Formats: sequence, C-alpha cells, structure tokens
Amino acid sequence: MMNEDVIQADSGGVTLKVRVAPRSAKNGVAGLVEGALKITLTAPPVDGAANEALIETLAKLCRLRKSDITILSGHTARQKRVRLAGANLEKVKKALGLN
Repeated sequence: MMNEDVIQADSGGVTLKVRVAPRSAKNGVAGLVEGALKITLTAPPVDGAANEALIETLAKLCRLRKSDITILSGHTARQKRVRLAGANLEKVKKALGLN
C-alpha cells in the first residue's frame, strides 16, 4: 500500500483517507487497512460521537486545532475523507507513523 493513496498534500493542508473503528479499547492509529489509515475510537457511532472523537484524536496526534479538521465525506460511514487545514505533509506523516 502506498502512503500517497492514503495521505495527500494540497494547497493549504493535507487530506487523509481514514477507516474508523468505533467502540475500540483506545483512541489511536492502528496502521493501514483497505487503502486507508485505520483510526480506533472509543466512542460509539451514535449521534456524531465517533466523528467528534475522530476530530479530537487527529487534532491531538497532529497538534492541530479541532477547528482545522473537517470531515469531507463519509459522515455516516466507516470510510472517510478528512481535511487537515494548515497541516504540513511531513509532520502529519510523522505524527501518524506513515513515514
């Protein structure tokens, strides 16, 4: 699996393909799965709780503000595209263990 499929830089930020695993034991990165970065979340997929946990987890790992992170697609699916505004590609790769 090529990291370029999972993470892409553009003008002003980085876009990630993620696959979330809600109701997991802990929040964090669990490697590459099915062409996406697997993110484990303790929150259930109810009333947007998992989406909020995803944003909080990515903000903490990448040292960004929650307001800089937007879910572009997949709001009700496990597979999502997430935008990290103002993020540096190399710093995000390092923070998520993709380098």
